[in-house]
Amino acid sequence: MNRIVPLILAVALFMEQMDSTVIATALPAIANDLHVGPITLKLALTSYMVSLAVFIPISGWMADRFGAKNIFRVAICVFVIGSIMCAFSGGLLEFVFARFLQGVGGSMMTPVGRLVLVRTTQKSDLVSAMALLSIPALVGPLAGPPLGGFITTYASWHWIFLINVPVGIVGVILSSIFLPDVEATMPPKLDFIGFLLTSFAASGVVFGMSVISLPALPPIVGISAVVIGFVCGFLYIGHARRHPAPILDLSLLKNATFRASVTGGTLFRICIGAMPFLTPLMLQLGFGLNPFQSGLITFAGAIGAITTKFIARRVFTAVGFKAALLSAAAITTITTICTGFFQPWTSHLIIVGVLLIGGFSRSFFFTGINALAFADISDKQASQATSMSSVMQQISLALGVAVAAMILEASTFFGGTELQVRDFHIAFFCISILTVLATIPFIRMDRSAGAMVSGHKAGLKRVAALQPQVQQPAGK
Repeated sequence: MNRIVPLILAVALFMEQMDSTVIATALPAIANDLHVGPITLKLALTSYMVSLAVFIPISGWMADRFGAKNIFRVAICVFVIGSIMCAFSGGLLEFVFARFLQGVGGSMMTPVGRLVLVRTTQKSDLVSAMALLSIPALVGPLAGPPLGGFITTYASWHWIFLINVPVGIVGVILSSIFLPDVEATMPPKLDFIGFLLTSFAASGVVFGMSVISLPALPPIVGISAVVIGFVCGFLYIGHARRHPAPILDLSLLKNATFRASVTGGTLFRICIGAMPFLTPLMLQLGFGLNPFQSGLITFAGAIGAITTKFIARRVFTAVGFKAALLSAAAITTITTICTGFFQPWTSHLIIVGVLLIGGFSRSFFFTGINALAFADISDKQASQATSMSSVMQQISLALGVAVAAMILEASTFFGGTELQVRDFHIAFFCISILTVLATIPFIRMDRSAGAMVSGHKAGLKRVAALQPQVQQPAGK
């Protein structure tokens, strides 16, 4: 397997992960400087994710039309420009717009990079390639919290976005030299109506749930946006059935392993999207820690995540996707519940230990569902599968922030005007329920699912045993 390709593509993930973890740690300081509340600043987090959800559907089409390598390099440049604009933002609206522009670049970087990896990697090497793709990306969360906390505490939050500039320059240079050329094709004409419907569906639901609890806007604004989003979503389902080349091919959901990966992964990521938002806020607003202290504690989750990548392939080979994913989800649920019992006097060693185990289990789950999604997908379907899985991933992460903020708002509405530690506890308990629900698609999944990718021997034997039964009618 060519190791240089996933490592170069991981530059994109590194910038995205570094960016998101730095912002989570610096959120109270940025909110204070922009004269808004920390929960109000969730608009900056969700605007980025809305942008991803809006533009990811056309990423596969653009990669096919103009060449994946070209789009990847342009996307890095757009992301870097957005980062510079964030650094020089002086108000909430400027900051939200700059984050949206970052999302435009991010919407092309990660899915197009993953598409290059899928099309240049044999299925037997896909788990290892996905693990390599994630290792440098996990350095972002590893360095993000302490680095962002240090800069925010001892310098200014404006500087945290400028970290992306040298990383982006290196990424463009390395991708120009080493990234293989995935030939541009002549894809079908862009489904523009489908693009509009999916854009309004994704942005309506995410934006609506994000602003529905904001005191600055009437609740009807958020409710109307959510309703419009769901209506557009239902309209797109009918449109996709009639269109010969829809922008998101819903027929992929007929594939059992892809369907399990998307549905279970969506519920799981809502929980995970809430964690980077809730944990730093609880440590700073609830426990009274400064951003640097908070970052030193929360980066333990990234250490746990990065250790996963060294054993992922062997574990999936030994027990298969089903057992590994269910175990990872169970551990994540337990650690999320434990986080809901933290108090200001809880030993930092205990907090670090729980976050370490939680980061390990979450990363294990992500590695599994990312590889499982492409287990039974052909090269022809790769761009569509990449787009759909990436869209659902970003929507679910954005919903995680929105749901967590709504729980905090509701808790303060009934319990007082100021955020208390108990408000965060309620939020952690609520989102842990979602990790339990996320296991349902995998409980129903066949234990041999994805065996060709995982290399699970028992699964391969089961597939081999069923193969003659599948082929027999064709021979008659």
